[in-house]
Amino acid sequence: MTPRHRPLTRACARARAGAALAAALAAAVLCGQAAHAAGSVTFCAQSSPEGFDVAQYETVGTNDASGIPLYDTLLQMKPGTTTVEPGIAERWEVSADGRVVTLHLRRGVKFHTTPWFTPTRDLNADDVLWSLNRINDPKHPGHAAAQAGYPYWAGMSMPALLQWVEKVDDLTVRLRLTRAEAPLIANLTMTSIASVYSAEYAAQLLKAGKLTQINTLPVGTGPFVFKSYQKDAVVRYTANPAYWGGAPKADLIFAITPDPSVRVQRLKAGECLVGEVGGDNVGSFSGDPRIAILRSKPLSTSYLSPNHTHPFLSDTRFREALSLAIDRASIVQSVYGGQATAAGSFLPPGIWSHDAGIKNPTDIERAKQLVKASGYDGRELTLFATARSSDIKRAVELLQGDWARIGVKVSPQLMELGELYKRTAKGDHDLALLSWFSDNGDPDNFFTPNLSCAAVDGGNKSRWCHKPFDALLTRARTTVDLKERTDLYVQAQRMIHTETALIPLANKLQLFAVHQRAKGFIATPFGGSDFRFTRLD
Repeated sequence: MTPRHRPLTRACARARAGAALAAALAAAVLCGQAAHAAGSVTFCAQSSPEGFDVAQYETVGTNDASGIPLYDTLLQMKPGTTTVEPGIAERWEVSADGRVVTLHLRRGVKFHTTPWFTPTRDLNADDVLWSLNRINDPKHPGHAAAQAGYPYWAGMSMPALLQWVEKVDDLTVRLRLTRAEAPLIANLTMTSIASVYSAEYAAQLLKAGKLTQINTLPVGTGPFVFKSYQKDAVVRYTANPAYWGGAPKADLIFAITPDPSVRVQRLKAGECLVGEVGGDNVGSFSGDPRIAILRSKPLSTSYLSPNHTHPFLSDTRFREALSLAIDRASIVQSVYGGQATAAGSFLPPGIWSHDAGIKNPTDIERAKQLVKASGYDGRELTLFATARSSDIKRAVELLQGDWARIGVKVSPQLMELGELYKRTAKGDHDLALLSWFSDNGDPDNFFTPNLSCAAVDGGNKSRWCHKPFDALLTRARTTVDLKERTDLYVQAQRMIHTETALIPLANKLQLFAVHQRAKGFIATPFGGSDFRFTRLD
């Protein structure tokens, strides 16, 4: 269906006048063509997707814009929960020793038909083997599709875990593991690990010498079919009429809108029907009967990663001083508008084994003593952060002020989110301001990708490799006894706190403005947006 054109509204004009370049471009695309097409839900997204081959990436924004709409995973979460349910695999079994997982695939799952690919068959075991082997095996012909590698796969220690994948028959796949792995079933719900791609489409691209097009002209089996992407402006999807879970009731548009004030304007004007807003923006919708504020408590923690390989930051005393200097109450109020709580443990409330007894007090005098004891020489440290919102900039300013009180100089470097992840993965930073959202509700998903030795060259931005901590994680992953796993993860949290491996800041609420026309939108516990069941009234 051809999108209906809408007149340029006053909000659109304000958006063009006040937004940064990327936001202005998005305003031009949406306001000049269609704010939301007839039969489409338009979502005001905070950031651009890094690409559409979701296995290459680890940010929530990319998962929102390319993972959840496009792809199905082997297993999935029951909508809005952390309960694992069937996905591409309609049932599964785990052997008595925990080292063999057998997946029975759903019959009749269809890949998307697009101008660049027409499938000749339904999804089968060959597609699962291609999807897993191309990530896991550097010699696989599809492995080179990701020029920067597969950081999440590596960060979750999957190369050391997955021994081989076997096709039993067209609808049965067997995974052989090197050890028992309690979190694996939950891991098989994660888009960056368990999304299923078309082996037939990959063969077509390989033959044409265009394998990297898997990242720009994607094909999946998910609820929405990719239509187009105008960089840093808008992503368009159509509802998948052949979706095995039932066709969505509306098409989907992601309007890239980094500027919070522009998001508010578009939401109030009805140009976006759903969008995330900050705590300090909620009042903008007061008295507007068309817009409801959906409050979600995602499994997330904002935190600082100190680079343990850099001078002074390798000293536990100095890292502890940085933590003690922070006024988290001010961050909660000034950055999140009171819609957050100060973080104690890195593992957030809401995940089993969270240790509520861990606290992070402010103690300026003690912090000064620790700075002196560390031998800090007054050099300026770099603080990397994303430039995507005024909230982040306020947080950076508060942290600078807190650390100035103890004599520590910090120079902020603000950059786009993709660049932030690339540079912190290489260890270019002294400190990095980041957030982590759970992908599967298992504590391991916080610890292994962010703090294990295996993830030092990727997701572990602190570059902290501590063998006793790794030993705790290994024990916790290889037992299915929930009490034992809980005890081990409590020990892990306390070790992180004692060593100041990283510095937790806050656990925030996620606030979505939802127009009354959009019904059935789901904010996931993982910080994502699920539009599979959204309809227009």
